[in-house]
Amino acid sequence: MGAYKAPIPHFLSSPNPNAKTLRTPFLNLGTTSRRFLLFFLSSPILPSSNSLALDNAKLLQSNIMDVLASSFDPVSQAEKDASSLISRRVSEAVELLERGKELQAQGDFPKALHFFTLVVENYKDFAFSDYARVGRALALYEVGDKEEAFAEMEDVSISLKGYPEVHAALAAVLYADKHAPLLAENQFAIATLLDPHFTDLSYVIETKHWPPSLVSSLQHFITLS
Repeated sequence: MGAYKAPIPHFLSSPNPNAKTLRTPFLNLGTTSRRFLLFFLSSPILPSSNSLALDNAKLLQSNIMDVLASSFDPVSQAEKDASSLISRRVSEAVELLERGKELQAQGDFPKALHFFTLVVENYKDFAFSDYARVGRALALYEVGDKEEAFAEMEDVSISLKGYPEVHAALAAVLYADKHAPLLAENQFAIATLLDPHFTDLSYVIETKHWPPSLVSSLQHFITLS
């Protein structure tokens, strides 16, 4: 029985192997199926007395792996498009939120309300839109829509439970507008436990940029007036 010779992979991509294919054992990547590539890569290369065929087979396997590595992309075009859309929407929402904060810091609460509302209405599927709801509630309070401001604060205090600013704002409104001092105390206890700065009126004015009407309500609560 003669020595076993390694199979030459080119046979599988050529319907009529001939002397030329025997002398040139290279795979035609343009006509070879993906199934064959996977089969070939998973098949062990058996020892052979034909060192030239063995070297060619090893070179072929290396070339195929390089081709597959350079062309493999686990992310579909549809997934790329969806990711690009989400990234664009996040950028738009963040820009609107930052603009609202800038206007709030400048004391222009009607315009700040507009930008915060855009975020809340158009990007509510993003978790950070809840922070726009806090800004919107403060602006609503300043422009005189105190009932809607209170409703917004109550609602967002659940989704942002543990966010000290909304609890402090609720304490001020509960005391000054709802005449519920015990509930106000509970909310303020949460706020100051998380951030003691809310006992300082200068903090809410200079750092948090609260509107004057809400600062006044917080002052009434702190001084129990």
